[in-house]
Amino acid sequence: MFPTPEEAEYAFYEAMRQGDAALMMRVWSDDEDVVCIHPGGLRTLGPRAVREAWKQIFANGPISAFPAQVKAMTGVMNAVHTLIEQIMVDTPRGKDTLSFYTTNIYQKGPEGWRMIVHHASAAPREAELLDRPDPSRTLH
Repeated sequence: MFPTPEEAEYAFYEAMRQGDAALMMRVWSDDEDVVCIHPGGLRTLGPRAVREAWKQIFANGPISAFPAQVKAMTGVMNAVHTLIEQIMVDTPRGKDTLSFYTTNIYQKGPEGWRMIVHHASAAPREAELLDRPDPSRTLH
């Protein structure tokens, strides 16, 4: 279905932007060990619980979410993406962007790459500016 973890991740965020639970669940593995943790939420275990959680979230409409600063570590059968998830929200003062530190884990199976873990937690507003690079790396 998804020949690369990047294509699975693109479909994940596209499902959020469309508010499409069926598309979202095509990204997720059917494995009973899948885990989804939304910011401030409970740990959701198994594909049925994950599906129900997304249906509840999408009942409020699509989510304008975009991945930023993706750090991808890909092996033969697994890929781990850490990123800053940016979500646009409406506030009384207009549009605002919320940031979340996010880990998405993908596993390669017979049907291609599928998500097995999504974990997002609140990040500071300035998250993009606060990453701590390895001090041993020099640019000159």
